[in-house]
Amino acid sequence: MKTPLLFSLFYLATFLQAGTYGLTFLLPKLFENLGGNEKHVGLMLVITAATTIVSVYYSGHITDQIGRMNSLGASGVIISISLLLFGVAEGLGLEIVIASTLLGLGWGIFYTIGPVVLSSITRAEQRVQIFSLNSIFIMAGFGLSPVFASVLEANGFTISHAFHFMSAICIVSSCLFLFIKNNIESKASPNTAILPSRLTISAVTRIFVSRARVPITMVCLGASVFAGMSNFQTVFADARNLDYANFFLSYTVTVIICRIILTGFSGGKSPYSVIAILQYTMALSIIVFVFSGSNAVLYIFVAILFGIGYGASYPILVAMAANDANTELVPQTLQLFALTYFIGIFGFPLLAGWIIVELNSTILLLSIAILALIEATMALKRSIENSQKVKSSSR
Repeated sequence: MKTPLLFSLFYLATFLQAGTYGLTFLLPKLFENLGGNEKHVGLMLVITAATTIVSVYYSGHITDQIGRMNSLGASGVIISISLLLFGVAEGLGLEIVIASTLLGLGWGIFYTIGPVVLSSITRAEQRVQIFSLNSIFIMAGFGLSPVFASVLEANGFTISHAFHFMSAICIVSSCLFLFIKNNIESKASPNTAILPSRLTISAVTRIFVSRARVPITMVCLGASVFAGMSNFQTVFADARNLDYANFFLSYTVTVIICRIILTGFSGGKSPYSVIAILQYTMALSIIVFVFSGSNAVLYIFVAILFGIGYGASYPILVAMAANDANTELVPQTLQLFALTYFIGIFGFPLLAGWIIVELNSTILLLSIAILALIEATMALKRSIENSQKVKSSSR
C-alpha cells in the first residue's frame, strides 16, 4: 500500500473513533433526561478518568503482548460497547457506570497508542506536521459529533440515538485499523519498532527529570481548560439562550484550518514561544466569554479564539514532548503525556461540575482562565530558557 493511502486510512479511522469524545460534551443533556445534573456528569467522568489512567498506564503492557495496531482495533470495539450502553440506559444506574468504565478503557488505549504508532513510522523533523494532521482528524471528530447530534435532534431523534450511531461508527474504525495493520508494521523504523512500550515507575521517574516534564505538565493544565469549556458548554449556552452547536462548529472549523496551516510548520526557531502566544490567546477567549453575555456574534468570536489558542497549540506541544524525550523513552513519554492529558480531561469535570452547582458558571470560567494563563507562562519560561542556552552555546 502506498504511503499517502496508508496515512489516509489511518487518519480516517482516527476521525471516526474520535467522535466518541465529542459525545461526552452532551452528557449534561443525556443525564438531564435521565434525572441527573452536572454533579452526576462530573462523577461519571471521574470513573472514566480512573479507568483511563489505568488503561494508559498499562497500554504499553498490552501492546507489548498483542501489538499496537491490534490494540487500536480492540479499543474501537470497547468504545462501541460503551456508547451502546449510554444510549440504552434508562437511568443513572449500573449501565452508566459500566459505560463510563469501558469508555475510559477504550479511549485510553486509542488516544495513547495512535501517536506512538505515528512516531514509529516518522522522523523527528516530520512530527509537528504528522501530529498536526492526526490532530486535525481527531478534532474534526471531537467537534463534529456534537453538531451531528444537534442535527439529529432537529430531525426528531434523541441524544440517545446519537450514541447508537457513534457505536456503529466505532466498529467501522476498528475494522480500518486492523485492515492497515500489516502495512503500518512493515513501514515502522526497526529502531522504534523494537523499543518496549510498557510504562513503569522507573520510566516515569526518568521522564520527570528530563526536559519532557514541562510539556507533560502543561498538557494537563490545557486539558483541564478544554474540559471546563467543552464539557459544560451546553450548560453555558442554555443559560445564555445560545445554540451550543454554533460554538462547536466554529471551534472545529477554526482548529482544522489552524492545524492545516501547521502541517507546513516544523516548529520554527522557538516553538515554545509560538505555544505561549497561542495559549495566551486561549486565556483571552475565556475572559471575553465571561463578559460576552447572550451576544451570538461574540459567542462565535470566543469559539474562534479558543480554537486558535488551544487547538493550534496542542499538536506543537505533543511534538515537543516527543522531541524533548530521551530517545529510548519516546513511547513511554507519549503515554505519560496522554496520561496527564486524561487526568485533566476526565478528572477536572468533577471539580467543574461542583463549582457550577455550588457556586456559578462565572467562577468556573475565571478558574480555567487562570489555568490557561499558568500554562502559557510555563511555555514562555521554557522559551526564554531555550533562548539563553542558544546564546550561551554561541559564545
